[in-house]
Amino acid sequence: MKPEILSVAPLYPPCMERLERELTVHRLFDAPDPQALLADVAPRVRGIQATGFASVPAAMIEALPKLEIVSVFGVGYDGVDIAAARRRNVVVTNTPDVLNDCVADLALGLVIATSRRLCAGDRFVRAGKWLAGPMPLASRVSGKRLGILGLGRIGRTIAKRASGFDMTIAYHSRQPVHGVPFRYCATPVELAGSSDFLVVITPGGASTKHLVNEAVIRALGPAGILINVARGSVVDEQALLRCLEEGALGGAGLDVFEDEPHVPEALFAMDNVVLLPHVGSATHETRGAMGDLAVDNLLAHFGGRQVLTPVP
Repeated sequence: MKPEILSVAPLYPPCMERLERELTVHRLFDAPDPQALLADVAPRVRGIQATGFASVPAAMIEALPKLEIVSVFGVGYDGVDIAAARRRNVVVTNTPDVLNDCVADLALGLVIATSRRLCAGDRFVRAGKWLAGPMPLASRVSGKRLGILGLGRIGRTIAKRASGFDMTIAYHSRQPVHGVPFRYCATPVELAGSSDFLVVITPGGASTKHLVNEAVIRALGPAGILINVARGSVVDEQALLRCLEEGALGGAGLDVFEDEPHVPEALFAMDNVVLLPHVGSATHETRGAMGDLAVDNLLAHFGGRQVLTPVP
């Protein structure tokens, strides 16, 4: 008998197919009556496959008496009630490292797109405005000061790319990171005040909610640019809107929002803002690697082996 698991959100399609070949999968995310399905399979389910966006609350964990593992497709696992999983000795895994490159690529893409006004330039050409004269000058990227809020795996990958642009790099994390050549700032405000670009790449969750508050945004200043490729909850969105409307912040490149997929409409008309639909890891290569790792963690556990990437 194949182990039975509950899928609360779909994987990258080829990986979903692999998951369903290897295990008995109950697809909660497209069940006509999710509560009825959950009640029916609860006594037999040994695992949950989730994503970084999906919710695995304490009530779900407690409703599955044989639950052993939650495998998250994503580096973030703030949707999983970790305390409830710990109480039940349920293993939780995620998919770190395999998405570092794509998220770092996107972060630098947003730095360039906002500073050089690439999206505004595209709209300028399409609207025929070039015929009437050139668009206003933008700001260069090379040689500028880059602040990284969260120097974890992805943060260090962003720093590696930024070094190729001869940028001066500083960072803030909960603790100084040993063995890196970058300047450590004791607070996010200090980091923002000494940066031309502030890239946010911290975990989400209660501990980082609104870490980038109004004081941080104002410290970045009217020529500064905020880039968020972390979680929408890390930035105080209302404070961000106020600062952009007042001209207290030079621009923003946002891949994440507080209430996705709902985006404040006030941002739509701002030419100094680039908006993306949470696509940091959204390439075939990376989503495939993430999905394979999520499946591999489940198979390792049910095969009696150590999981590959348990959460800390």
